[in-house]
Amino acid sequence: MPNKSVPGEELLRRVRSEFVEMPGLRLTEPQARRLWGLDQASCSMLIERLVEVRFLTRTRDGAFLRPDVRD
Repeated sequence: MPNKSVPGEELLRRVRSEFVEMPGLRLTEPQARRLWGLDQASCSMLIERLVEVRFLTRTRDGAFLRPDVRD
Protein backbone atom coordinates (compact mmCIF):
# COMPACT_ATOMS: atom_id res chain seq x y z
CA MET A 1 0.00 0.00 0.00
CA PRO A 2 1.46 3.41 -0.98
CA ASN A 3 2.35 5.95 1.70
CA LYS A 4 -0.42 8.59 1.71
CA SER A 5 2.00 11.31 2.83
CA VAL A 6 4.05 11.10 -0.39
CA PRO A 7 2.42 12.84 -3.37
CA GLY A 8 2.05 10.54 -6.35
CA GLU A 9 2.85 11.40 -9.94
CA GLU A 10 -0.84 11.52 -10.84
CA LEU A 11 -1.50 14.14 -8.17
CA LEU A 12 1.56 16.14 -9.25
CA ARG A 13 0.30 16.11 -12.86
CA ARG A 14 -3.16 17.21 -11.72
CA VAL A 15 -1.81 20.11 -9.66
CA ARG A 16 0.54 21.21 -12.45
CA SER A 17 -2.29 21.13 -14.99
CA GLU A 18 -4.51 23.26 -12.74
CA PHE A 19 -1.79 25.91 -12.43
CA VAL A 20 -1.22 25.81 -16.22
CA GLU A 21 -4.94 26.01 -17.04
CA MET A 22 -5.43 28.89 -14.59
CA PRO A 23 -2.28 31.03 -14.95
CA GLY A 24 -3.31 33.44 -12.20
CA LEU A 25 -3.99 30.67 -9.67
CA ARG A 26 -2.56 31.70 -6.32
CA LEU A 27 -3.07 29.51 -3.26
CA THR A 28 -1.95 29.43 0.32
CA GLU A 29 -1.15 26.01 1.72
CA PRO A 30 -4.47 25.79 3.66
CA GLN A 31 -6.36 26.68 0.46
CA ALA A 32 -4.42 24.04 -1.47
CA ARG A 33 -5.21 21.41 1.19
CA ARG A 34 -8.92 22.14 0.88
CA LEU A 35 -8.89 22.28 -2.92
CA TRP A 36 -7.08 18.98 -3.36
CA GLY A 37 -8.38 17.21 -0.24
CA LEU A 38 -4.93 16.62 1.24
CA ASP A 39 -3.63 16.35 4.77
CA GLN A 40 -1.03 18.85 5.95
CA ALA A 41 2.00 16.58 5.45
CA SER A 42 1.00 15.52 1.93
CA CYS A 43 0.24 19.06 0.85
CA SER A 44 3.51 20.39 2.28
CA MET A 45 5.49 17.70 0.46
CA LEU A 46 3.65 18.37 -2.80
CA ILE A 47 4.21 22.11 -2.67
CA GLU A 48 7.82 21.70 -1.55
CA ARG A 49 8.49 19.40 -4.52
CA LEU A 50 6.94 21.87 -6.96
CA VAL A 51 8.96 24.74 -5.47
CA GLU A 52 12.18 22.68 -5.64
CA VAL A 53 11.72 22.10 -9.37
CA ARG A 54 10.78 25.79 -9.77
CA PHE A 55 7.30 25.06 -11.03
CA LEU A 56 5.90 27.16 -8.16
CA THR A 57 7.26 30.03 -6.15
CA ARG A 58 6.27 31.37 -2.74
CA THR A 59 5.17 34.99 -2.45
CA ARG A 60 5.98 37.36 0.39
CA ASP A 61 2.54 36.73 1.87
CA GLY A 62 2.94 32.93 1.83
CA ALA A 63 0.91 32.09 -1.28
CA PHE A 64 2.15 29.83 -4.06
CA LEU A 65 1.93 30.60 -7.76
CA ARG A 66 3.76 30.05 -11.04
CA PRO A 67 7.04 32.03 -11.20
CA ASP A 68 5.97 33.69 -14.45
CA VAL A 69 3.05 35.36 -12.63
CA ARG A 70 3.99 38.63 -10.97
CA ASP A 71 3.61 38.96 -7.20
